[in-house]
Amino acid sequence: MPHIFKKYYPWRTLLFVFGEGLLIFLTINLVVISWIGFSDYKLFLIFYFSRAVIVSLIFQLCFYYFDLYDLKIIPALPDHMLKVIQTLGFSCIMLAFIFYLFPFLVISNKIFWCILLAASLAIFFWRFFYFKILERRMFVQTIALIGTGVFAGEIVAAIEKKKDSGFKIVAFVGDKTSSVVPDGVPVFTNIKGLKQLCEDRAIGKIVVALDEKRGMLLHELIPYKFLGIEIISGARFYEEITGTVPVERVSPSWLVFSEGFYVGRMKKMLKRVIDLSAALSILLVSLPIFLLTALIIKLESPGEIFYRQERVGENGKLFNIIKFRSMVKDAEKNGPVWAAANDSRITRFGGFIRKTRIDELPQLINVLKGDMSFVGPRPERPVFVKELEEKIPFYSNRHVVKPGITGWAQIYYPYGASVEDAIRKLEYDLYYIKNFSIAMDLSTIFRTIKVVLFHKGAR
Repeated sequence: MPHIFKKYYPWRTLLFVFGEGLLIFLTINLVVISWIGFSDYKLFLIFYFSRAVIVSLIFQLCFYYFDLYDLKIIPALPDHMLKVIQTLGFSCIMLAFIFYLFPFLVISNKIFWCILLAASLAIFFWRFFYFKILERRMFVQTIALIGTGVFAGEIVAAIEKKKDSGFKIVAFVGDKTSSVVPDGVPVFTNIKGLKQLCEDRAIGKIVVALDEKRGMLLHELIPYKFLGIEIISGARFYEEITGTVPVERVSPSWLVFSEGFYVGRMKKMLKRVIDLSAALSILLVSLPIFLLTALIIKLESPGEIFYRQERVGENGKLFNIIKFRSMVKDAEKNGPVWAAANDSRITRFGGFIRKTRIDELPQLINVLKGDMSFVGPRPERPVFVKELEEKIPFYSNRHVVKPGITGWAQIYYPYGASVEDAIRKLEYDLYYIKNFSIAMDLSTIFRTIKVVLFHKGAR
């Protein structure tokens, strides 16, 4: 599987998604062949092949947007399959719309209903076996965790939360009385206790997750390196399974010596081309919404249509962000405050455009001007930046790239109304900066569409 996919998704999840897609595709073709015969199928191979690809993609696109590929928690199979059937019904509506626009793609009723029945059965059995694999922790990489303190507990919680992470802890080194150790997992008081397990290939990776590293004797890990065991820091492992950089667990030296954080000239140029093309296209398509929103804002409450506010951009440069006004006039006459979940300053229509993200549309102008990008850390106000830089380590580093309309932090940690929230969002922002790629930007935009459609995360 391509590295760009494995970087952001567990390999088992990729296998699940691509495997199901292939299964749907093959099922469609087998049904068609059984109806028309293989000789007729060969005559129009490209046509039937293309039609099967379109139907498979529509099914999987709907599965994605209805969270049927979100397997952090193993669902109850009956409820899950009911949701699958409902989603397949929605897929049929989408396909009907596509067939209306492109009549040459239409599938006869008898064949289509056979396809739907066969695909439903194939999906049922595929998911049944996959969930059994998740429940039994099969085909996972085994790890030993050095440490039984707070950081080790955070790693244990992250693995337990993400059922499809592909990792299983089989041993600890540390305090045998620690509460972070799950039942049944052996705990060794020193590193030498891992030797037999490593020699038996019962451990594939050793993760060093100590709260205090001054007592750690690194030379004791060298023999395990010679055995072919991968040894990584807890911070790097935590980054891998959570998609965040644990800012409270890393040092400046970790940031200096770790890979990433550099974007080449070609990547920057390509990112800018994508920004300009997308901004112009969306502005053109959304022009009716743009004009209607401006009219309603003007009629609903006194004040300007647009709201301009000073924000901190790339390399600390200040710029004015442009949004549709969603609050009453003079909402901050008593000074700047953090956004709140049920902010009384928000107008009725303002609440709607925030939920649907319509208030963000004017920021496309900021993208065209070069102040912002489509994807990046959200720009913050100077008064809050000054406060957060004093309280949060590495906070200023989020300004080494252009801020974005959407971002890695926005799709995974949507709210930000306190210093604690700012720390959590910084962890996602640093991960994005460290691991930036065009594929990651496209993935973020794709996920943002899902957030907007289901009204999640807006404030």
